Amino acid sequence: MTSTGWIDRPMTGFDTETTGVDVDRDRIVTAALVRRPGRLAPDHVSAWLLDPGIPIPAAATAVHGIGTDMARVHGRRAREGVEEIATALVQALRRGEPVVAYNAAYDLTLLDVELSRHGLAGLADRFGGPIGPVLDPLVLDRAVDQYRPGKRRLGDLCAHYGITTGTLHSADADVAATLDVLAAIVAAHPELASLDLVELHALQLSAHRRWAESFNDWRASRGLAGDGAETTWPMRPTVRPAALAAG
Repeated sequence: MTSTGWIDRPMTGFDTETTGVDVDRDRIVTAALVRRPGRLAPDHVSAWLLDPGIPIPAAATAVHGIGTDMARVHGRRAREGVEEIATALVQALRRGEPVVAYNAAYDLTLLDVELSRHGLAGLADRFGGPIGPVLDPLVLDRAVDQYRPGKRRLGDLCAHYGITTGTLHSADADVAATLDVLAAIVAAHPELASLDLVELHALQLSAHRRWAESFNDWRASRGLAGDGAETTWPMRPTVRPAALAAG
């Protein structure tokens, strides 16, 4: 794909809602892939409701509205669902479309861990190499406006860039908002449109690492316990159990 006009060309947004925020232990409850053919064309939405196979904590239900009983009655089996999601995501990349995900390292890593949990091929194996190009409005916003104060949740960026949204925290609504925020960032920083997708992916790799290392240094300076930010982007490599790798 050439560098001119990539923002007006097809791209596929991705988001999940989950049982929690631990990529190694939590599970996908809902997911959405939204293909945006161009600015003036309607989006095509593919959505999944999965039975994660574990109880959904009340705190997670309060965010996305899906409880354990609803997921068990109406959700797809998790193994079938994550297989379909991964297949559709890799198909988008093979079409040459960037995958757009807000805080991509969370959603892509969580999906990859889910695939491993169910004995399925990982994203890199399916794609035949590192996943990309990925466009992450969170990483891009930090890169172009590094010192702006305040939080940078999806709702915060929608407010900052003047994006009108409905209720967030459903996967399809969050994807649509993410795609709108990406367009707004590029409109505000047109130098991004002059880069091709390979250059943009590389810019985010280095920008995320700089941010994560700085954030981790800040945590260490204050003696904060717990894990810091992952320095890898757009996903953390998943260590597959030997039995699954051999099978």
